[in-house]
Amino acid sequence: MDADVIIVGAGPTGLMLAGELRLAGVRPLVLERQPQPRDIPKANGLGGQILELLRYRGLLDRFEAACTGPSHPAPRFPFGGVHVDFSPLPDPPLRGLSLPQPRLERLLDERAGELGADIRRGQEIVGVSQDDATVTADVRGPDGPYRVTARYLVGCDGGRSRVRDRAGIPFPGTTYPEVNRLGQVTLPDSVTRLGNGDLDVPGLGRMRAGSFTWTDRGVFGFGWLTSEVLMVSTTEDEAREVDDDVPMTLAELQDSIRRVLGANFPLGEPRRLSRYQFQARQADRYRDGRILLAGDAAHLFPATGVGLNAGMLDTVNLAWKLAADIHGWAPVGLLDTYHDERHFAGARTLLHTQAQVALRRGHDPAAEALREVFLDLFADEQPLRRIGALIAGTDIRHPIPGPHEHALTGTFAPDLTLHTDQGATSVAELMHTARPILLDLADRPDLRETARDWQHRIDIHTAKTDHRPADALLIRPDAHIAWAATTDEPAGTAALTLREALSRWFGTPLKTTVPVIDRLS
Repeated sequence: MDADVIIVGAGPTGLMLAGELRLAGVRPLVLERQPQPRDIPKANGLGGQILELLRYRGLLDRFEAACTGPSHPAPRFPFGGVHVDFSPLPDPPLRGLSLPQPRLERLLDERAGELGADIRRGQEIVGVSQDDATVTADVRGPDGPYRVTARYLVGCDGGRSRVRDRAGIPFPGTTYPEVNRLGQVTLPDSVTRLGNGDLDVPGLGRMRAGSFTWTDRGVFGFGWLTSEVLMVSTTEDEAREVDDDVPMTLAELQDSIRRVLGANFPLGEPRRLSRYQFQARQADRYRDGRILLAGDAAHLFPATGVGLNAGMLDTVNLAWKLAADIHGWAPVGLLDTYHDERHFAGARTLLHTQAQVALRRGHDPAAEALREVFLDLFADEQPLRRIGALIAGTDIRHPIPGPHEHALTGTFAPDLTLHTDQGATSVAELMHTARPILLDLADRPDLRETARDWQHRIDIHTAKTDHRPADALLIRPDAHIAWAATTDEPAGTAALTLREALSRWFGTPLKTTVPVIDRLS
């Protein structure tokens, strides 16, 4: 075979998957239709749970260094035509990086290349077939047609996925008539910036930064991206579908603003321009035999700021499960949990983004009242945190089977500070290699002894932490907790449920007489 896994598409989802597979010892082959990396910024930033995952992989500093603006918690976030203000919270539940998609893709491409991934551009997939053992892709490249085979193929080729179509996977949902245009522009001399960031615009008067202007022709909004660059946006209903891959011009954006506002809004030099149309769609299934879907090929959301987060998190969930199957130790049904867990997460994201459609598409007094009431709810901390977690995807708890389920199972592992004989470390540092971990926080030799038969697949660590949440945690490579021992849980009970969890997630144990390796203490 030419590779272990063929990845179709070298966007953020495909490149993230390639890196994760290499960490797991799998050979990916990435095939991208475009001959050169994209320079159209379909997304202007990255936010949500994926930032924590990047930190757990030791990559966040590298991504922050490439930001075009400050890296900090996001104090305001657009949600259904209003802005949710997180600035009253000392630790906002949502943060973001100002990282345009072309720059993000370059970082992920560099990372995958450093790890040894094979990335080929100018390669168009024209056919896909599979049998019980392999999947075959028919490819049209610069030198003519050819075929490649692998154990699995993952479609990361966007909302118009050819892989999904070839596999016959339904993609039900709705295409909304809204066409959204975004521009990052400088401010021309004819427009005056006031001290609080508002603008005095000839023919329009004073306009408040960070607000939306609603007319019967659409919505206009603007805010400051940096002290010199303005972000402007329009939303209009149009009868035709638009092609996101066709570059937008400054004239197109100006014409759209003129239609919405009924007046000219002067713009300076464009830094970035983009256009997109909202859809709400989710694939019926994320797996069809040896063909799988991730990112926009699996789901499209009718709101900004969530698609990259969801797609890249898909790959972190999928990679280690594919690797387990390819390396021959995956327990029965492990790969099917990719659909179970990430389809659930996608449906959750679809829920709040469709709610945003209902909030933003109304233009009558009742709709305005709804938005006003919605904002009033967030004067209180609890609903503000809850909506932040919903947007960020941090409220996802995977449904982990088992009769003795701990409250932490299925959740993202907290980044505990760990004290060892070798000094201080953290859960995030332990996850850099994407290896599963048994973390003993209560010096439980019974649990370490139970895990010794899996020590060729998992790392066993002993440490202390302040205010330990459990006696021990079994953490999957995607940083989600597969099992936890209740504080002071009886030895026999804890060892039994740990063995069940190890078998469920990491396969048949390998009997060994080698002493348990304690990697920290």
